Amino acid sequence: MDETRDQSPSQQMTKAISQLLDRGSVAVVITLMSGLEGVGSKLLIDEAGDTIGSLGNAELDTQALRRAEEFLRSRDETRMISVSEFAPDLVNASDVLLLFERLQPAPRLVVCGAGHVGAALAKLGVFVGYQTTLIDDRAEFVRADRFPEGQIELVVAQDWAEAVRQAVGTGRGVAIAVVTRGHDQDEECMEAIVDVMPDYVGLIGSKRRTNIVIDNLRQSGASEDHLRNIRAPIGLDIGAISPEEVALAIIAEIVAERRGAKGGSLSAWRR
Repeated sequence: MDETRDQSPSQQMTKAISQLLDRGSVAVVITLMSGLEGVGSKLLIDEAGDTIGSLGNAELDTQALRRAEEFLRSRDETRMISVSEFAPDLVNASDVLLLFERLQPAPRLVVCGAGHVGAALAKLGVFVGYQTTLIDDRAEFVRADRFPEGQIELVVAQDWAEAVRQAVGTGRGVAIAVVTRGHDQDEECMEAIVDVMPDYVGLIGSKRRTNIVIDNLRQSGASEDHLRNIRAPIGLDIGAISPEEVALAIIAEIVAERRGAKGGSLSAWRR
């Protein structure tokens, strides 16, 4: 018996969404909100272009899928769009409203190094909504009593590279901040993600220190595309001094990268 055939359209959609999120994929759900029969109908499109469901009109589906590609390229989470905005010639659809919603895994933050900056960054990451993992090879630095909130996954690294690989996974939806205590630990962490492309990679340290690590990665065979994506030194330039300020500068850059923003001053246009 075909299990999929026996499911209702809403059950099929729910299952497809669950599978997409489990894979770490990004997709768009389009919902018919008004203007035609079948209000509430849904169409799902993933980043590979595969679809499930329908808005009840083949031509509307086609036009909506084209608009979904543009929506995916944006950083919008949701947007209500009138069909007249992108398909004005579509018959009987001028007053149709569609809701576009981005589907993606919850953002994750992996912090390598549980010193003053790493600890502050992990706490701040949780505060702004990231599922946060904090890794260190010193067990006393990732004790639960240092983080009584209990919302941070604490990992004692027997091997830095293996611990980082396990935490980062495919890299989709992941920001990684390498804020360890030295060159050797930095390089182990960075080498662990050479074969994946996390959404954000940042490395703490001076220009000289970070250039040494990056040059060593280059000599080890890391691609130039991978190296260009490394934010080093890490964080936005806010004049940070204290560990908490440095953590703020880092999380601000991570959020800016996720949202597709430049991280400049909102009032710059006045000057």
